[in-house]
Amino acid sequence: MRWIAPAKVNLSLRILGKRDDGFHELESLMVPVSVFDALEIEHTSGGDLQFSCDDPSVPADESNLVVKAVRLFCSSFGLMPHLRVHLSKEIPHGAGLGGGSSDAGTALLALDELFETKLPRQDLAALGAELGSDIPFFLHQSAAWIRGRGEIVQPLDGLPILPLLLLKPTFGVPTPWAYRQWKDSIEIPGVPYAAQSLGWGTLLNDLERPVFEKYLLLADLKAWLLNQPEVIGALMSGSGSTIFAVLRDKQQGYALGERVAAEFGTDLWAYLCETIP
Repeated sequence: MRWIAPAKVNLSLRILGKRDDGFHELESLMVPVSVFDALEIEHTSGGDLQFSCDDPSVPADESNLVVKAVRLFCSSFGLMPHLRVHLSKEIPHGAGLGGGSSDAGTALLALDELFETKLPRQDLAALGAELGSDIPFFLHQSAAWIRGRGEIVQPLDGLPILPLLLLKPTFGVPTPWAYRQWKDSIEIPGVPYAAQSLGWGTLLNDLERPVFEKYLLLADLKAWLLNQPEVIGALMSGSGSTIFAVLRDKQQGYALGERVAAEFGTDLWAYLCETIP
């Protein structure tokens, strides 16, 4: 069977402080977007888990989050991982789009269906939280406010569908590094960090401060987008390196994408999509 795993963007991300457990206390509005990885999972007649991926840059060993999710699910319920799993990647990694977390969360949802365990969503989310802070969000399959270190998920109704242009340079940003730099980082004069009030809420990301200090291209890209007539807001997603533009109309994204390529080069990964509230 085949399951799809959506990416996400953070429409807002506030860091409230450092926790005693070493994580950071967060408040974030996260929403799935229409960029998808795909997981194909089937039973095998025996043997151990077989995992493959169509992206050779993605590790296919025990460090992969999908492999970890399958191992955790099976060990938690006394199941043998007689499974073949293939991951098809569309979401870039190191992008702040949650691709690995979505893949792992989707694997848990798929295994719950495949083995007919019929677990409450909260139980699956608790399993996901053992693997990564963003994974519980993807198990709720909805826009949501995220709190704590990511394990507290409050689904949210009523968000409009937002057309987005996602832009990612060739480099990624390591998430642990970005959080470590947050406390001592400073704002670069002239760079737009201020909250952007839109009809449904506010765009804001506290991690822009440390990330823009090191990766000036991302600051330049955001500032340029905010000056384009098609754009009503722009922000970095998560810890980067994706910058997204909120568009007035999805069709305007094609012309904007062409101007982005002319201004910043054709190495940027660009994807026109929309939120899935």
